[in-house]
Amino acid sequence: MKKSSDRPDYVTTSRLKSFIRSAIKEDVGDGDHTSLASIPPNNLGKADLIIKQEGILGGIEAAREVWQIVDSELKFEEFIEDGVHVSSGDIAFSISGKSHSILKGERLVLNIMQRMSGIATKTRKISEMLKGTSARILDTRKTTPGFRMMEKWAVYLGGGQNHRYGLYDQVLLKDNHIDMAGGVQNALRKTKEYLRDLNLDLKIEIETRTLDEVKQALLEGGIDIIMLDNMIPSQMREAVRMIGGKCLVEASGGITETNILEVAETGVNYISIGALTHSYESLDMSLKAS
Repeated sequence: MKKSSDRPDYVTTSRLKSFIRSAIKEDVGDGDHTSLASIPPNNLGKADLIIKQEGILGGIEAAREVWQIVDSELKFEEFIEDGVHVSSGDIAFSISGKSHSILKGERLVLNIMQRMSGIATKTRKISEMLKGTSARILDTRKTTPGFRMMEKWAVYLGGGQNHRYGLYDQVLLKDNHIDMAGGVQNALRKTKEYLRDLNLDLKIEIETRTLDEVKQALLEGGIDIIMLDNMIPSQMREAVRMIGGKCLVEASGGITETNILEVAETGVNYISIGALTHSYESLDMSLKAS
């Protein structure tokens, strides 16, 4: 279980604050006119975040930061940490202070927490299916623009492992790169020259679609990870044998909850699943005045 204080490296305070300020500006604009019109400015209130569906909690730490930015005088009381299993009826936190401030941050907090909790829940469920194997779950770049940090953070809280954050922190030669570069060996050769010339220390991963492409990748060498794309389990098993521990192996493409255990049992190190961040169900919760 991940603790709320255990942030991944990419969740920096400055990046989180920047995201939250942008989101508040998008939602509030020139003012929350509904609250301004209907509630006296100095009215005080309190609200509880009530969980309405079983799952894994995500976004508590982000919620705390939202309230701090909205109004530093609000009192935030956390009862459940990020990464913890929750049930319907649980209260994750309470927030008290100026009613205007609570209402200004309400939707942003819910948007963050419902989505992060949904992703964390899906990740935990799939990760637990792999118990007894050595395979780990990876996320992908199939994320919502502007919300990637939160989605990847949620995967992390759910017990998954983050793949590269963006295009800049790892080389991943996929099918289009390979085809446009003139094949597996050309793509790898050019990549190694590029990294050497610019003195860049980045991991190299290459996608392979056939066992012949796995062979070509091994002949060229200098790879950290070989991805097996849309291969059937028997091909994966043979690829793992061919690779023989020379680098890590990732399975990707066409992987579902139905066949994921069979994939893990082929001996791959990682299984990447885009659905973690693009096909999840948000966890139901609400903020209610108390």
